[in-house]
Amino acid sequence: MKKDSGKRSRTSGRTDGRREGFVRGWRDGACRAAVAASTASASRITKRPLRILYIPQGFDAIDEGVAAALRECAAEVKVGKADSMRETAAAMQPDLMLVLNGLHVFPEDHLEQVDDIRSMGIKTAIWFADDPYVTEYTASIAPRYDVVFTHELSTVPFYRDLGCDRVHYLPFAAYPGIFKPLAVGPEYWSDVCFIGQGFWNRIRMFDEIADELSGRRVFIAGGLWERLNHFSRLAPSIRSGWLPVEDSVRFYNGAKIVINLHRTAEPGKDNRNTYGLPGRSINPRTFEINACGAFQLTDKREDLSTYFKPGREIETFSSAAELTAKIRYYLQHEEQRSRIAVRGLLRTLRDHNYANRLDRLLSLI
Repeated sequence: MKKDSGKRSRTSGRTDGRREGFVRGWRDGACRAAVAASTASASRITKRPLRILYIPQGFDAIDEGVAAALRECAAEVKVGKADSMRETAAAMQPDLMLVLNGLHVFPEDHLEQVDDIRSMGIKTAIWFADDPYVTEYTASIAPRYDVVFTHELSTVPFYRDLGCDRVHYLPFAAYPGIFKPLAVGPEYWSDVCFIGQGFWNRIRMFDEIADELSGRRVFIAGGLWERLNHFSRLAPSIRSGWLPVEDSVRFYNGAKIVINLHRTAEPGKDNRNTYGLPGRSINPRTFEINACGAFQLTDKREDLSTYFKPGREIETFSSAAELTAKIRYYLQHEEQRSRIAVRGLLRTLRDHNYANRLDRLLSLI
C-alpha cells in the first residue's frame, strides 16, 4: 500500500505540475499577444508646443510614468526637485509647473516657493495622489495652486469649497515601462498575494480569511501586519517592510490571485483625514495590478465600473465571506481566471496609461 500510495503521489504531483505549467504558459503567451496588439494599435498623442516643469513626489511607479507621458504630450519637459523649484522655474520660465502630491518629501517653504512662481506669471497645477487620507495637509496646499487635480471623487467639492476655482477629478493610471507581464520563476509564485500596509480594515479582513489562507501558498508584504490576531499562523507568508516596486511586479506576475483592498478613510492613527471625507475612488494599484496581466480581486469603489467591467476585466468582493468564496472558485477555474486577467490587461493598456491621462490633464488646463 505504501508503494502504491507513493506512486499515486508522484503521479499526482507530475499531473499538477504539468497543469500549472500549462496555465502559466497560456497566460504568459496571451499577455505577450495583448501587449503586441496594444503596441500596434496605440493611439497617437498630439504633442503640444508647451514647456513644462514637472516636480515629482518620489513615487517611482508614478513619477516615471508621468514624466514619460509628459514627453509624449509636450515639446519640452524638465524634471525638477522640490527643494529648488523656484530657481528652476525662474531659469526655465515654463508654461506650466505640474507638481505631484506636494507632500512627504517637500520642504517647509514649498508653498512660499509656489507663491513666488505664480508671481512670475507661471501657471501651476498639483495632482494629489493620497486623497482623501491626508486632508489635514491638502486643505492648506490646494488653494495655493491655479489648478487642482485629484484622483478622489469626494475631494472635488471639498477643494471647491476651500476656494479653489479649478478642480478636476483625474484618476491615475499604470506605467507599462514598470508594470508589465513577466514570466517569473517559482520563487515568486503564490496562490494569493497582497502587497500593502496592514491598515486596520485590512487586518480585520485577513484575520477573517486566515482559515482559507492557511495551507495555501500566500505572499503578504508590507508593514504593520504584526497587528493580526492570527499573525503566528500567517507569519511564514509575511515579508515585513517595504517591498521594492520591481519585486512587487514579479510577485504580481507570479500570483494566481492578487487581492486589492483599499484602506478605509476614517480619521485616526492611520489617516490624517481631518475632514472625514469618504474614499469613493479606486487606487493606482488597481491599474498597476491589471497592467501586469494578473488576476485581481478588489473591494468595490464607486468609480470602479467606469474603468473596468467587473466579472469580465476584474473581479470584486464586498465581504470576507465573498472574498473567501471567490478565492476558492477562481483557484479551481484557471482558464476563467486567466481570461479575466488578460482582458484587464488589454483594457489597461488601451485606456489607462499615463499618455492618455496627461493628454486629458493638459486639455483641461
